[in-house]
Amino acid sequence: MYNNWMRRQRLLGYVFIGPSMLGVLVFFLIPAVYSFGLMFTNYKFMSPNVDFVGMDNIVRMLHDDLFYLSLRNTVIFLLAVPVSIALGFVVAVILNQKIYLKKLLRGLYFMPYITSGVAVAFVWMLLFQPKQGPINGFLRSVGIEHPPGWLSTTTSSMYAIDIIWVWFLLGYNMIIYLAALQEVSSELLEAAKIDGARPTQILRKIIWPLVSPTTFLLLITGLIMTIKTFGIIQATTQGGPGNSTTILSLYVYQNAFRYYEMGYAATISWALFAIILLITLLQWLGQKRWVHY
Repeated sequence: MYNNWMRRQRLLGYVFIGPSMLGVLVFFLIPAVYSFGLMFTNYKFMSPNVDFVGMDNIVRMLHDDLFYLSLRNTVIFLLAVPVSIALGFVVAVILNQKIYLKKLLRGLYFMPYITSGVAVAFVWMLLFQPKQGPINGFLRSVGIEHPPGWLSTTTSSMYAIDIIWVWFLLGYNMIIYLAALQEVSSELLEAAKIDGARPTQILRKIIWPLVSPTTFLLLITGLIMTIKTFGIIQATTQGGPGNSTTILSLYVYQNAFRYYEMGYAATISWALFAIILLITLLQWLGQKRWVHY
């Protein structure tokens, strides 16, 4: 009797997870296996000729200057993640205090994260407009005669994208940190104050270590999300000027849907997967040094 009940419960569990597993199989596992096979072909979209080329796509990628430029731009883009995490933590600590309009400010900070990426891109394109934009207008008003060109120059465009991405991620990081701060024991903080600890010491020695698991979570998810994002860049600069904002995910998109070189795009996508895997493994190995559970 008990065995029949357990069998029915197990079957019910399979029924509940079945749709999700079917979605993973159809939209993730099968396309991943298919793209791995494409990596060794010269397949082009709408072309009837598909030939096995062995390691040619990998050799081509290793000698592709634009691939290395995209890799460099991706590294610069990833710098936005720790910056947004640090700022999100500071804002969360401030908004966790008893301040005026606290709930309204929390909502305003979180608003960019739930806003359409295309809308965000167009707003920042107006703000970063070199000649008539409000940012450069303000810089000129305080005496800076030659403000940056932001999205219009090869030297500053990638850093302008970083500013947009920091602003976009800030609200999400703040909300997650606010949830983590609710779990910090008020008795522990009061004991530290009684012992004479300064606010900066409490923040650095008590609060920061206690929310380190949250920081680890935000770091992993933020880096993975950032390294595969290309929508905001596509909407603002389309990888320009002069490929100065082309990152690996955008380079995959360009090869697949602009040049229709599916085999080469699959090769770059698997290189991107290897980079994500390596970053995640390094974080898992390094977490023992600074994450306190």
